[in-house]
Amino acid sequence: MVDKNIYIIQGEISTVVGAIKRNSRWNTHTPLDEEQDPLLNSFGHLKEVLNSIKELSDVEPNVFLRPFLEVVRSEDTTGPITGLALTSVNKFLSYGLIDANHEAAAEAIENMADAVTHARFVGTDPASDEVVLMKILQVLRTLLLTPVGAHLTNESVCEIMQSCFRICFEMRLSELLRKSAEHTLVDMLKMRAGGMSDSSKWKKQKRSPRPSRHMVRSPSCQMDPTQSSTLSNNNLSGGVPFIEQGLSTSSLPASDSAGSSIPSPTMTDSGLDTCSKATSREDLSDLEQYSSSAATLPGTGPGSPDAQFDGGQVDPAQSASVESIPEVLEDKDSITEQSDSSSVPDKDYVNTQGVRFTQSMQRDGASLIPYGLPCLRELFRFLISLTNPHDRHNTDAMMHMGLQLLTVALESAHIANYQSLLGLVKDELCRHLFQLLSMDRMNLYASSIRVCFLLFESMRGHLKFQLEMYLKKLMDIITSENIKMPYEMKEIALEALVQLWRIPSFVTELYINYDCDFYCSNLFEDLTKLLSKNAFPVSGLYTTHLLSLEALLTVIDSIEAHCQAKVLNSTTQQDQSEALLAEGEGPSKNGADTQTGIHTPLYTWTFDCLNLNKVGAPKKPERFLSWLPDCQELMEIRTKKKLLITGTEQFNQKPKKGIQFLQETGLLSNPIDNSQVAQWLRENPRLDKKMIGEYVSDRKNMELLDSFVNTFTFRGLRIDEALRLYLEAFRLPGEAPIIQRLLETFTDNWHKVNGSPFMTNDAGFALAYAVIMLNTDQHNHNVRKQNIPMTVEQFKKNLKGVNGNQDFDQAMLEDIYNAIKSEEIVMPDEQTGLVKENYVWSVLLHRGATPEGVFLHLPPGSYDHDLFTMTWGPTIAALCYVFDKSLDENIIQKAITGFRKCAMIAAHYGFSDVFDNLIISLCKFTTLSSESVENLPTVFGSNSKAQTAAKTVFDLAHRHGNILREGWKNIMESMLQLFRAELLPKSMVEVEDFVEPNGKISLQREEMPSNRGESAVLSFVNWLTLSGAEQSGLRGPSTENQEAKQAAILCIKQCDPEKLITESKFLQLESLQELMKALILVTPDEETYDEEDAAFCLEMLLRIVLQNRRDRVACVWQTVRDHLCHLCVHANESCFLVERAVVGLLRLAIRLLRREDISSQVLLSLRLLLMMKPHVLSRVSREVAYGLHELLRTNAANIHSTDDWYTLFSLLECIGAGVKPPASFQFTSTTADNDTGAQSDSELSSHHPSEVSLERGYTSDSEVYTEHSKTRIPRSDVDIAISGWLVVGKDDLEMSKAPPVSSKAQLNHPLVNQYSLTLGQDLGQHDTKSLIKCVETLSFIVRDAAHVTPDNFELCVRAIRVFVEASLNGGYRNHDKKKSHKYDSSKSRMRKKAGGREKEGGAGTRRGGSRASSQRPSRSHSDDEEDEGVPASYHTVSLQVSQDLLDLMHTLHTRAASIYSSWAEEQQHLEAAGRKIEADSQTLWTSCWCPLLQGIAWLCCDARRQVRMQALTYLQRALLVHDLQTLDATEWESCFNKVLFPLLTKLLDNISPADVGGMEETRMRGCTLLSKVFLQHLSPLLSLPTFAALWLTILDFMDKYMHAGSSDLLLEAIPESLKNMLLVMDTAGIFHSTDSRTGYSDLWEITWERIVCFLPHLKEELFKQTVIPGTQHPVSSSLAETVQPTPPAGRPSSPQVLFCFLGSGQSSPVPPSTPPMPVPLTSTAQAPSPMSQSPLILQPLASPLQVGVPPMSLPIILNPALIEATSPVPLLPGPRPTSPSDEVQ
Repeated sequence: MVDKNIYIIQGEISTVVGAIKRNSRWNTHTPLDEEQDPLLNSFGHLKEVLNSIKELSDVEPNVFLRPFLEVVRSEDTTGPITGLALTSVNKFLSYGLIDANHEAAAEAIENMADAVTHARFVGTDPASDEVVLMKILQVLRTLLLTPVGAHLTNESVCEIMQSCFRICFEMRLSELLRKSAEHTLVDMLKMRAGGMSDSSKWKKQKRSPRPSRHMVRSPSCQMDPTQSSTLSNNNLSGGVPFIEQGLSTSSLPASDSAGSSIPSPTMTDSGLDTCSKATSREDLSDLEQYSSSAATLPGTGPGSPDAQFDGGQVDPAQSASVESIPEVLEDKDSITEQSDSSSVPDKDYVNTQGVRFTQSMQRDGASLIPYGLPCLRELFRFLISLTNPHDRHNTDAMMHMGLQLLTVALESAHIANYQSLLGLVKDELCRHLFQLLSMDRMNLYASSIRVCFLLFESMRGHLKFQLEMYLKKLMDIITSENIKMPYEMKEIALEALVQLWRIPSFVTELYINYDCDFYCSNLFEDLTKLLSKNAFPVSGLYTTHLLSLEALLTVIDSIEAHCQAKVLNSTTQQDQSEALLAEGEGPSKNGADTQTGIHTPLYTWTFDCLNLNKVGAPKKPERFLSWLPDCQELMEIRTKKKLLITGTEQFNQKPKKGIQFLQETGLLSNPIDNSQVAQWLRENPRLDKKMIGEYVSDRKNMELLDSFVNTFTFRGLRIDEALRLYLEAFRLPGEAPIIQRLLETFTDNWHKVNGSPFMTNDAGFALAYAVIMLNTDQHNHNVRKQNIPMTVEQFKKNLKGVNGNQDFDQAMLEDIYNAIKSEEIVMPDEQTGLVKENYVWSVLLHRGATPEGVFLHLPPGSYDHDLFTMTWGPTIAALCYVFDKSLDENIIQKAITGFRKCAMIAAHYGFSDVFDNLIISLCKFTTLSSESVENLPTVFGSNSKAQTAAKTVFDLAHRHGNILREGWKNIMESMLQLFRAELLPKSMVEVEDFVEPNGKISLQREEMPSNRGESAVLSFVNWLTLSGAEQSGLRGPSTENQEAKQAAILCIKQCDPEKLITESKFLQLESLQELMKALILVTPDEETYDEEDAAFCLEMLLRIVLQNRRDRVACVWQTVRDHLCHLCVHANESCFLVERAVVGLLRLAIRLLRREDISSQVLLSLRLLLMMKPHVLSRVSREVAYGLHELLRTNAANIHSTDDWYTLFSLLECIGAGVKPPASFQFTSTTADNDTGAQSDSELSSHHPSEVSLERGYTSDSEVYTEHSKTRIPRSDVDIAISGWLVVGKDDLEMSKAPPVSSKAQLNHPLVNQYSLTLGQDLGQHDTKSLIKCVETLSFIVRDAAHVTPDNFELCVRAIRVFVEASLNGGYRNHDKKKSHKYDSSKSRMRKKAGGREKEGGAGTRRGGSRASSQRPSRSHSDDEEDEGVPASYHTVSLQVSQDLLDLMHTLHTRAASIYSSWAEEQQHLEAAGRKIEADSQTLWTSCWCPLLQGIAWLCCDARRQVRMQALTYLQRALLVHDLQTLDATEWESCFNKVLFPLLTKLLDNISPADVGGMEETRMRGCTLLSKVFLQHLSPLLSLPTFAALWLTILDFMDKYMHAGSSDLLLEAIPESLKNMLLVMDTAGIFHSTDSRTGYSDLWEITWERIVCFLPHLKEELFKQTVIPGTQHPVSSSLAETVQPTPPAGRPSSPQVLFCFLGSGQSSPVPPSTPPMPVPLTSTAQAPSPMSQSPLILQPLASPLQVGVPPMSLPIILNPALIEATSPVPLLPGPRPTSPSDEVQ
C-alpha cells in the first residue's frame, strides 16, 4: 500500500505547477515549455521520483522540498505563486512529512530556513504582498515549533527571528501584519525559551512536543512512524504546543503529565533544583547511563537544569567560547522538545556537555550543530538592547516590544541556570530596567516593573545589590513629592511591592540579606516604616493606602500561616514524639522556643536541598557562623551594624573621630591594627571617598597606606587597569606631594607583585602619573576647552626613554591610551550624570562579584519571630488608623482580620506587650471608655464599628487571655462602663446574698423617686428651671434610642463578657494576677468614687477567686485579702460597698474552707471583720450573721483550731450581741496609714499591737491573736491598788488548775468576774435578726455532737452567755437611757433610704449629675419599726430566742459529762503530748456547769415573766440533775457564791415594775430553790471551813426577801423555807456541840443572832426549850480564839492581802492578824434591808450584796460574806454586841 503522504505531496505539486502555468500563459499566451522552465522542470523530476517509491522515508526530505523552495527563492515568481509554495511547505511541516530522525533532516531544515528567510517575489499591490509576508511568518513559526525544528542551527534561528523583527519594525506595513509578526515572535520565544524551562509555573501551558536528544531512550520506546505522524498533526492548533498522549505507553510514569518525558516540576521558587541529589559534577556521562537505564526518574538527565548549571560552574572557559562549541548549557532548551518517534541510536556520540552528534551531522565533515544557547543568548542580548532608553534608535514602540518579549522569555525560561545569560541580566538588563523606571511613559514604566518582578522572583539569588537598588527606586517613587508624578505610578510601585512581599520567604530574605548585612541598607525595616506611614490616609482613603496596608498584612499573613502550621505540626508531632524522644530528637513543643522555625525537621531538609546538596552552591556569607544563624547572632550583627553606621558617619566628618569611636565600641582593635583598618576602609561602601583619601595619605598614617594598598589584588593587571581599581577606592587629593606619596606606594606594590616588568620602580611611577595626566587630558572639560586632546603619538612621545632610558612596550602604550580614551577613570564624588551613573553601576557589579554578593535563600518561616518584632508596631498603628478612618465594611473586616492575626502570632510567641498594645488600641474603638454613661447605650448601639471592635476585644481576650497583661485594665474599664450603662447580662449584675430571701441581690439598685424630704414647692421650682431640652429628655427614650440600646445589649451578649470570669481558671498564673490587679486598680478612686462601680469590680474579683479555688487560690489569696482589708477595715461608715466586701469575704470563706491548704489563712482573714470599726460592723451585722450561719452549717467540720473558733465566736458575739470587738483587733492608730503594704496573715510580730500599727495601718490577724493571748494583766500590787480590784487567791488557783485546752479562752478574757451572772461585757446595740440568726447558728453547733469539740466547747459556752445577756428583757436595756445612741443607725438608714448614697449633706447625684441618686431599698440593720416603739412581733421573736438559749444551755449542761468523758477516752494516747482532757467534776464545773448555770440564772432575771419562769424551771432541773451529785463541797460552795447568791441579789431589783405579782412569784421560787439546793447538799457543805459564812449569807437573803415584796406571798413563804432548813440542820445535829457548855455549837448562837433581826419569834416557835438568855460574848470570843490559830484543813494559809471597798472607793491593806477591821463588813452584811443601809456604804454598793451590777465600773466585787472562803482567819470575833444596823434602828 502506497504511503498516504506521497499523495499529499503530489497534490501540492499540482497546485503550484498549475498556478505557475496559469500565470505564464496569462503573460505570454503561449504554452510554457516544461523542459526550459527550471522550476517546472524540477517539479517534473520530483513527480517521477514519487511515482517510483512506496514509502516517503525512502527519499531524503531535501528531494521533495527542493522544487518548492526554489519557487520561494525565485525572484521571478509573483506573490501568489510564492504564497502557494509557502503554504505547501507549511503543510509538509505541520503534517510531519519530514522525519526528524532521518539522516538528511538537518540539511533539509537548514535549506528550508535559508529559503524562507531569503524569499523573493515580484510585488503586486501592498495588500497581496502582505499576504505573502504573512505566509512567510507562518512557515517560520511552524518550522520553529515542530519537532524537526530542533535541527536548525544557531545562525538559522537568528535569521528567522531577525526576519520577524524586520516585519515588526517596518512601519510601512499594516498594523495587522506587524502585530502578527509580534505574536509569531512571542510564540517562537515561548517555544525556544520554554525549551529551557523546567519551572513548574509555566510547565502546563508550554509543554513542548520534542524529546531531549540527551535523554537517551531505550529502543523499546520507538514508535510506529505512522502513529507518530498522525499525532504530530495536532501540533499547530493555534500555536499552543500539545502534550503527547501517545507516550503513555512508554516507560515513563503515567503520572508525569500523561507520560510526557518532561522532568517533573521539582523546582523551588528560588530556582534551585531540590530533587536532583544524584547530580555529580565530575562525571556527567555516568549520569547519562543512569538516565538511560532509568528514564523514569524525572530531572536526572544531563539536560536537567542543574546538570547544566554545574557544568557552567565547573568550566567557565568553555562557557565563554560561544562560537566554537555550543555553550555548556546550549541544549538545556531541548529538554522538552521531544518528538514522538525520535529514538536515538546508541552509537550516537554525546560529548561531556551533553550535546549529541548524530552521524548525519558529522557526515562529509559538515558541522550542522543544532541550535542552542548561542542563538538564545544573541536573541536575549538583542531584546535587552531594545530596552535601552539611552539608545536613540529605540523608539517607544521598540522598547515596549522588547519589554514584552523579555517578559515572555522570563516567564518561559529559567535563565538563572545559564551563566552567559545571567551576565546579561545582571548588567545591561537590570540597568536598562532601572533607567526605564524614571521614564514618565506609563506603559514602559508598568512593563519594566513587570519584568523586574519576574527577574527578582526567580533570580534574586544572583542579583543582591540590583534588588537593593530596585527597592530603593520604588521607595523613592512611592515617597516622591513631585507634583508631576502621576498617582498611578505610585500605585503601580506599591502593587509591585505587594507582589514581591507575597513571594514566600521574600521578606525574610530581605531581612537576613540586607538588614543583617553590615554594609547594606535596612531594607526590610525602612520599607516597613514606609508602608506603615503610607497606610495612614491624610485626606481620605485611597488605593495607595490600602496597598500599603496590604503589604504589611502580607507579612503578618505569612507569619500567621507559619505559626498555625507549627501549631498543627506540634500537635501531630506529639503523637510521634515518644519515638523521637527515645532517639533524643523530639521537637520542641513550646512555640516560643521554636522562634526561628529551624527546629522542625521539614525546614532543615528543604534547606539542605536548597543550599547544601546543590553542587557549586554559593558560599555561606562570612558574617554568619552558620547557614541559619540564630536570633541571638542576628541581634549581635544588627547591634554591630548600628555602631558601624554611627562610626561611619563620624568618620565622614572627621576620620580620626570615627576610628576612635569604633575602637571604643570594640569594633576595631586597640592599639590600632593597620591591616584591619585598611580592610574596613576598603569594604565599607558608606565611607566618604574623599575622607578615605585624606586619611590614608596623611603622613602619620604611612603604615596604614601600605596596608591599604596591600588589600588590592594587582597581580596580572596592566598598570592602567590596576590604577583604575586603585583610584576608584578613594578620592585622590589635589596636592602634588600627597599624590606622589599615594602613587609611589601604588607603583611599588604593583611592580613587586607583577614581577618588576619595568627597569625601575620610578619608571612605573612615571607611567602611572602619565596615565592620570592622560585621563585628565581626555575627559576634563576645562582642559578640552583650551587644548586639543592628546593623540596616541603624543602620548608615546611623552614617555620616550622613561623606562630606565629605554622605551616602554609600544603596543602596551597604545592599549593603555585606547582604554583611557574609551573609558574614563572616574574619580569618585566628582562626576555627575551618566558618567556617575556608570561609575555607581560598575561599583555595584563589582560588589556583586565579591563574597558580599552572596544572597541567602531561606526556608519559609525562618525568622518570623524577628520579623514580627519589627513589623508589629507599624502594622498595628496602620491597622488602627485605617479601621478608624474607613467606612467600607470590607476594609473594616480586613483590619479586624489583621488584628486577629497579630494577636494569634503574639500569642504564639508569647509577646504580651504586642497583645496588650492591640487590646488597648481596640478598646479605644469600642467607644466604651470615652462615651458618657447616659449616651453610651445609644452611641454604642448605633455604631457598628464600635460593636465590631468590642466583639473582637472580647473574642481575643477569650482566646489569648494567657498573654494579656496591661490590657486587662482597659478591658475591665470597658466592663465597668457597660455595667454603669446597664448593658451587662443580668447574671453578671446579680450577686449572691445571704439576707435576701432568693439568695440574690442586684448590684444595680433600682432608681427611686428623689428624696421624700423634698418639698412640693422645691420640686416645682426644679421643674420650672429645667430647659426644654432636658424636659424632653425626661419624657423617656425615643424608639431609635431603644432600638440602639437593644442592639447594644445583643452585641454585649454575643461578646460574652462573663466568659472572662468563668474561663479565668484556665489563665496562666501571671495573667490571672494581672487581671486581679486590674480589677483592684479600676476600682474608682476618691474623686470619681462610686459605690456600685466599686462593688461591681469587687464582685468580679471574688468570682475570679472562686473560679480558681481548686488549685491556685493560694497564689492570689494575699492580693484579695489585702483588698478586702482595705475595703472593710478602713471604712469609716457603712455603705453598700462595705456590705458587699463583708458578704464577699464570707462567701470566699464558705467556699474555700473545704480546701485544707488554705482554710487556716481564710479563717484568719475573717478577723478582718473584727478589725472593722464597731459602728460599721454593727451596720452589716445581719449579713455577717447570715453568712456565718451558712459558713458553719457547711464547714463546721473543717475548723480544727481554737484560734479559728475563737475568731468565729468573737464574730458571732460582736454581731449578735453587739459586743465590742476585742481591743487587740482594733486599730490603735488611725493616722498611721503608711504604705508599708499589708502584712500576711501568718506573720507574727513581737511588737505590741499599738507599736505595730504605728508603722502600718493595721495589724495582721495572727499578730492580733498572739498579742491578745499574751496580754494577761499582770497582777502587781500597784496595778491592783490603782484599779481597785479585789483579787481573791482561790480563784487564781482555780484558773491555774483549769485544763490547758481552755487556758487560751480564759486568757482571752482574763478579767471575767466569776461571782457575777454576767460576763461584764460592754454590750453595744445589736440587731435582733442578727441575734436570732446567731442563736440559730449556735444551736446548730451545740445540737450536733460532732461539732462540739475541745477546741470550741468553752467558747461556745461563753457565746451562749453573751447572747443570754444580749437577749435579756428582749434586748432592751433598762439602764441604757441613751436612746439616741441606741439607734443612731436608724438615722443613717433613713438617710440611705432617702438618698441612696449621698454623703452627709451632699447632693444625691453621682457622676456629675449623670444619674439621679440611685436608691437601694434599705436593709434595716434592726427591725424597721424600732423607732416608733416596740412592736408586738418583737416580743415573740426575742421570747423564742431566750427559750432557744435556755434550751441550748440545758442541752449542753446535761450532755457535758458524757461529752467530756468521750473526749477524755479519745485523748488518752495524747497524754505524752501534755494536752490531756480531764473529765473530772472539777474540770466540768469550771469549764462548763458553772458558766451554764450562771447563764440560766441570768435569764431568771429577765423582765418577761414567761422567760423567768421557764429559766427557773431549767435552773432547778439543772441544779438537781444527777450528774451534779459528783461535785464536792468546794464546787457546791462556788455554786452558791457564783450562781445562787448573785441570782437572788439580782432578783431583789425591781426588774419588771409592770409585773409585780410575777416578780413576787419569781422571788419566792428563787428562795425555794436556794433552800432546796442547800438542804440537798447539806452534808458536803458541812465539811467546808467556811460553812458558817455561807449559812449566814443565806440567812441574810431570807431577811432581805422577807421585806422585798409588797404582797404577803414572801412573808409567808420565807419563814416556811427557813423553818424547813433549820429543822433539817437541827435534825442533822449541826447545831449541837459536845464541847460547849450549852450543848449547842457557836453556829447556833450566830444563827439566832442573825434570825432575831428579822424573825424575832421564830426561835420560840421552833425551839422553845433551847433559848439561852444573856451573854453571847464569851461564846463568840471563845469561838474566835479556838478557830483562829488553826487554818482550815485542806486550804493552805496564804498571805493574801485583802481589800475591801470603803466609802470613798479607796482601799487600804489589812493584815490577817488584825481582826477589828472586818467587823463593819460583817455587820453590813447583816443589815436588815436595803433601805436602812448606812450612807457610808451606799456610795460604792448600790445594794449590799449586789455583785457586778452595771453602774459599777469594775467587774470584780466580792461578796464580803465570802471573804472567809479563802481567809485563814475567821471573820466573826464579834467584839461589839451591836451591829451598825441596830444602831440605826
